[in-house]
Amino acid sequence: MDRVFNFAPGPSMLPLEVLEKVQKDLLCYGSTGMSVMEMSHRSKMYLEIFDRTVADFKDVMGVPEGYKVMFVQGGATQMFASVAMNLMQGGKADYIDSGNFSHNALVEAKKYGEVVIAGSSREDNYTYIPQYTLSPDAKYVHITTNNTIYGTRYDRLPETGNVPLVADMSSNILSEVYDVSKFGVIYAGAQKNVAPAGVVILVVREDLMGNEMAITPKTMSFKKMADADSMLNTPNCFGIYVAGLTFQWIKAQGGVAALEKVNIDKANLLYGFLDESKLFKGTAQPQYRSRMNVTFVTGDPDMDAKFVKEAAAKGLVNLKGHRIVGGMRASIYNAMPMEGVQALVAFMKEFEAQNK
Repeated sequence: MDRVFNFAPGPSMLPLEVLEKVQKDLLCYGSTGMSVMEMSHRSKMYLEIFDRTVADFKDVMGVPEGYKVMFVQGGATQMFASVAMNLMQGGKADYIDSGNFSHNALVEAKKYGEVVIAGSSREDNYTYIPQYTLSPDAKYVHITTNNTIYGTRYDRLPETGNVPLVADMSSNILSEVYDVSKFGVIYAGAQKNVAPAGVVILVVREDLMGNEMAITPKTMSFKKMADADSMLNTPNCFGIYVAGLTFQWIKAQGGVAALEKVNIDKANLLYGFLDESKLFKGTAQPQYRSRMNVTFVTGDPDMDAKFVKEAAAKGLVNLKGHRIVGGMRASIYNAMPMEGVQALVAFMKEFEAQNK
């Protein structure tokens, strides 16, 4: 069976070269005589994989000195609580409510301190990044850089001064260049742009560690996890290994800057068609359109369902929008080649001609 173009929002497609390398090494990694899935996380053979993965991530992400990189578990959803437990310190935090997951994050944080909603586009169905007013005495400002469900992204980062900026980058990490020094904390579920589900990439500025609430579980303590090199408990060894292969693939593509240019071209191709189409309409406001998750509708739920079904028959799968919003969503992460977007646009043109 031929591989399809998989537009799933996560878990999502991985680079073919990464999958082929996993396949090659699945039964026996190098000369170890075993699969990575069978290795002790404390063994020399696995620690070599782990250390190289951390080093390669720092390289492709541009992580400066003064930050710790960890690979933890629990998904971004667990990070909603972890961030508040580690940083709130009995004070308050600003949250910019720009989508479903940013909203979930602030709801969770309310359990551990005062949450100030600095801005929200919730009443307008999250079709844009809202204006916001930040508190100078906040312990941190939390944003979600790319909103997977609603298809929006920050076109510029908030200026937070001395207040640490915390970012959930789950759906656009390593797809565009960021200056890591502008952030206090970055976290990202790996299942969209990096690896299988089960790994969270966590980057924390060192001066922000060590002030967690007393009730914080040790595996959610930034300081304790950093001191243990992500291994207070058994990490997701296989997922981290795949992440490492993806970081090497990113290097081979020319780095994040090169991928960003390709991602802009892919997004421009799809949005360009949507802007000219008489059948399909993009749902996010143009200024805030995501490069990773392109959301669109026909205006007729039955027509939307027909499109998704016929697209799947053409090998263009997982185009159904999230259950909250309906419509369609094409997730075009780093691993989606330009050929996939071209094939989608060609089919959309064909579908529109047949359904005038």
